[in-house]
Amino acid sequence: MIKTAKKPAKTASLASSAKNGYERISPADLKHCEEVNKSYLAYIAKSKTEREAHDEAVLLLEAAGFQDMRQYEKTGQKLSPGAKVYRSSEGKTLMAIVVGKRPLEQGMHIVGGHTDAPRIDLKPNPLYENTGMALLDTHYYGGIKKYQWLTIPLALHGVFVKADGKKVNVNIGEDPADPVLCITDLLPHLAADQYKKSLGEAIPGEGLDVVAGSIPTAEKDKKEKVKHNILALLHKKYGVTEADFQSAELEIVPAAAPREAGLDRSMILAYGHDDRVCAYTGLKAILDLKGVPEYTSCVLLCDKEEIGSVGATGMASNLFENASAELLNLTTPAYSELALKRALHNSWMISADVNALFDPMYPSVSEKRNSALLNHGVCVTKYGGSRGKSGSSDASAEFMAHIRRIFDRGGVVWQTGELGKVDQGGGGTIAQFMARYGMQVVDCGVGLFSMHAPMELAGKLDIYMAYKGYLAFLKDGRK
Repeated sequence: MIKTAKKPAKTASLASSAKNGYERISPADLKHCEEVNKSYLAYIAKSKTEREAHDEAVLLLEAAGFQDMRQYEKTGQKLSPGAKVYRSSEGKTLMAIVVGKRPLEQGMHIVGGHTDAPRIDLKPNPLYENTGMALLDTHYYGGIKKYQWLTIPLALHGVFVKADGKKVNVNIGEDPADPVLCITDLLPHLAADQYKKSLGEAIPGEGLDVVAGSIPTAEKDKKEKVKHNILALLHKKYGVTEADFQSAELEIVPAAAPREAGLDRSMILAYGHDDRVCAYTGLKAILDLKGVPEYTSCVLLCDKEEIGSVGATGMASNLFENASAELLNLTTPAYSELALKRALHNSWMISADVNALFDPMYPSVSEKRNSALLNHGVCVTKYGGSRGKSGSSDASAEFMAHIRRIFDRGGVVWQTGELGKVDQGGGGTIAQFMARYGMQVVDCGVGLFSMHAPMELAGKLDIYMAYKGYLAFLKDGRK
C-alpha cells in the first residue's frame, strides 16, 4: 500500500513581494489613515518655514500636556517616568521627550526629522529699484532646480528683529485677500540663447530676484520712488524700516495650500514634505504615545539639514548632546559624563527623512528592485550617501532586524529603498551625525515624487505608515 506524503507544516513565505499598501490594511486602519492625513494637512498648511513648524509643534505639545524642560532646569526639580517635556533651541529646533521606566543611561528611542526645506531667502540688503520696478534680491537655500521657481505665485514668510529686540512676524501671500510675489521668466520668443543652456545654467542664482511692486510714491523729493513706496507699505503694516532687513530672516516660499491629489484622493501635494512629513508623523507619534514607555522616547525636529546640518540649530552642533546632558541631570540623582556617554551610545534612532519613489516617467535613474513604490508603505533605507555610500552611516544587519521585528509586530506596512542607482547621485540625512555617538541609527521615512520642487507629492498610506512605524518604535521594548 502506497502511503501519501504528509502535507508540510505551513511556513513563512520564502520570497518577498511588493504589494500596494491599500490591499494590506483593515477598514479601521484606513479610517485612521485618513484622520492622520487630515491632521497633517492642517499642520503643514501653517508650517511654511522652520520657525512656523516649530511654533505649531509647541502648540500641539503644550495642548497634550508637555511642559518646557527649561522650567525644570531652573528649579532643579527631577523628572519622573512618564513626565512629558520639550526643549526648544532658538525657536527653530525642538526636542520632545517622554521619560521612560528605564534609567536614561540605558539609552533612548529617538525619532529625528528636520523642518527646514529648500526655499529662496532674501539677502540682508534685498530691496532695490530698477526701471520703475521694486525688486527683492535673493539667495536660494538648499538644493533647488531654479527654473521651477519662476512664474509661480510666491509668499513672503519670516521675521524682522528690530534693534530693540522686538520680533515682528511676517506672512504675506497666504490669505486669499493678500497679494502674491513672483519671479519673471523670458518669453519663448526671446529665449533662443536660454534654450542652448543646460537646466542648471539657464537660470543663474542672481536671476531669482522677486518682483515686489511698481507704483511710485507721491513724494516728489524721493529718488527711488517705487522702492520708497514699498518701504512705506512695510512700515505701515509691520513698523519696520530698511535697516531692519539687516536683522531679519525672510523666506520666499510657494503661495499654495497643500491639497489632496489624485481622483481617488490617495496622495497629498504640498510644499515642504521634505522633511515636514516625517517631522510631523514623528511628532504625532509622541503625542499619541500612551502610558510610560520602557525607554525614554524622544522626537527631534531639527533645522539646517538641507545645507549640511550646520550652525547652532543643526545636528552637526552639540545641541542634542547638551540637551541630553540636561535631561540626564533631571532624571538621575547625580550627573555623570560617563552616564551621558553611555546614554548616547545605548540609544536607538530612526533618522526620519524622505526617500525618492520610483518614477515611471524617469525609470533610467532608479533600480526598480531597490526603489520605494508609491503607497507601498514607509521606506526603510539601510544606507544613503552617494556613489560609494559617501556620507552614510549604514545601519547594521542586527539593527535592521530589530526594526523589522518592531514594524512587523506593530502591523506597519513597510518597504526598503535606495535613493537612485549607485552612480546616479544620492543624498544624506542627520543619521551620520547621530551615529558618531555609537548609537544604532537607520533612515526611515516617506517616499516622494518631485523632491525639492516647490510642490512635492506623497502617498497618504505612506504618511500613515510612517506615523504608525514611529509610534511602534517609540513604545516598543528591545526583546
